[in-house]
Amino acid sequence: MTTNVSHLELHFKRPAGTSRGVMQIKNSWIIKLTANNVEGIGEISVIEGLSPDYIDKVTFESRINEVCSRLEASEGNIARGFDIAATLNDFPSIKFGLETALLDLQNGGKGIIFNNDFTKGIRKLTINGLVWMGDESFMKDQIAEKLADGYTTIKMKVGAIDIQTELSILASIRKQYSANEITLRVDANGAFSPTQAPELLKKLADLEIHSIEQPIKAGQWEVMAELCHSTPTPIALDEELIGINDIHQKITLLETIQPQYIILKPSLHGGISGTQEWIELAEQKNIPWWMTSALESNIGLAAICQLTAEYQNNLPQGLGTGSLYTNNIESDLIIENGFIRRLILNP
Repeated sequence: MTTNVSHLELHFKRPAGTSRGVMQIKNSWIIKLTANNVEGIGEISVIEGLSPDYIDKVTFESRINEVCSRLEASEGNIARGFDIAATLNDFPSIKFGLETALLDLQNGGKGIIFNNDFTKGIRKLTINGLVWMGDESFMKDQIAEKLADGYTTIKMKVGAIDIQTELSILASIRKQYSANEITLRVDANGAFSPTQAPELLKKLADLEIHSIEQPIKAGQWEVMAELCHSTPTPIALDEELIGINDIHQKITLLETIQPQYIILKPSLHGGISGTQEWIELAEQKNIPWWMTSALESNIGLAAICQLTAEYQNNLPQGLGTGSLYTNNIESDLIIENGFIRRLILNP
């Protein structure tokens, strides 16, 4: 097996604002595995300050090169490649890229990670429209754009500007559209303190907000458990799942916090196999989930869409990020009227 890795610096069309700061660019690495004249492609995608396996570019690329050396020593054995991927629990972004490339290679190198109805162009997935943080005018313009594009679920980032302004924006949407017409989700990225959160959750409930992602910073299990127990607005865990790789830890987290939802990002939550484990455990406990990209290019996004379609999950997914960049890789994914699907030109 031969390997090739290239760095991809993705440029946002507009600055992407979150409570952790504003992003102008995002780093990914495209990994290609070749065996028996077949090439499998995957994406190693990181978000600085969030990805647990990323410290700096030099250290990270050194780790990727080490994994590639192990792969090349595997003599083209795909099963051995999956064994190597299984050792990368502490490096979920590398694990996701490697698993994607291996599955692509195993399935003939045609971009087929999972052979299901989405991959065949038959099934489409409902997605939410994402509204980034910014000033009030910028956020309102994004909302109007998403509504015009046919989205019925909108997710708004909150916690970076004045929360009263953000609540006012949400209230203005709710005045125009009932909860039956437009579903509103908010994502706090851990922006609020444990003392702020209860009152905020009440105000969001008054606006019939579907859910709030990660209202407080991760790692405060007892506080989060109390919030989930008493909240009038359903809480979805996101960052809380990062770094929890052992199955017993996962079970303990879910049983301790008992969230209303969990949100899964394969690049952050254990790659493809780790995400599948989270899904199995959540479904055993009747905890609904949905999938979200970690701002991958279209290569990683396509793999996550195919993974999502392995399940009968009708909740709107966070997979509408393919149009964020000026230099994204060409793709057969298309978004229309709040759905994402794969366009098959030559079935």
